Amino acid sequence: MKVGLFIPCYIDQFYPQVGIATLQLLEKLGCDVGFPLNQTCCGQPMGNSGCEKDSAKTAQLFVENFKDYDYIVGPTASCVGYVKEHYNKIEQTIAVSHVRGHIYDLSEFLLDVLKIEKLNVSFPYKVGLHQSCHGLREMRLGSSSELNVPYYSKQRQLLEMVNGLELIELERTDECCGFGGTFCVSEEAVSAKMGQDRVADHERNGAQVITGGDVSCLMHMEGVIRRDKKPVKVLHLAEILNGATI
Repeated sequence: MKVGLFIPCYIDQFYPQVGIATLQLLEKLGCDVGFPLNQTCCGQPMGNSGCEKDSAKTAQLFVENFKDYDYIVGPTASCVGYVKEHYNKIEQTIAVSHVRGHIYDLSEFLLDVLKIEKLNVSFPYKVGLHQSCHGLREMRLGSSSELNVPYYSKQRQLLEMVNGLELIELERTDECCGFGGTFCVSEEAVSAKMGQDRVADHERNGAQVITGGDVSCLMHMEGVIRRDKKPVKVLHLAEILNGATI
């Protein structure tokens, strides 16, 4: 099984440890992982800004980089979701169809493709899970509270395999953190207040660590935590599953 590792821009630039943890985790689970050195942005920032046509060449380059892999895996639901759901706007070739149909968020790849049932890892802390909007409402990695459907969460299912980890219960299980890509630039005051509210919910319920599958959301909340000097740590899901310590 040849797996292409997709590392989004902000992970590459600000949180490389998340990319490394993802690589190590996939290799531990028996995957033959490749990293296309020519990969660039998937085009989501331009798409979110209303410039989807301008991102076409970026999307075509992405396809060219990943078309020969059996699967493409990324540790971020928003960018993976953009490729899967928005690359229908570029010319539909066999390569584009293959990439759109074989790209996975890390959590769904572990459960739906590798079908893992246990992890030999420990993390003895109280953890709050932030479920991102793209992860829930675009990638369907969990059930959204506004839908009358049975509860499920692929990220929670994975965290429950970690020895010693205690998942806290939030008052608002899937509220937006306020990042929203370009929203945090165009509506910075609203975005900042939403981030403060999200962090406060985790704090009230005893979280020592906040985790999730979208680094963009975690980065936004970590900014709140650092500015307010709060004693809460932030780790990506991949880091915990790979055996991180704090």
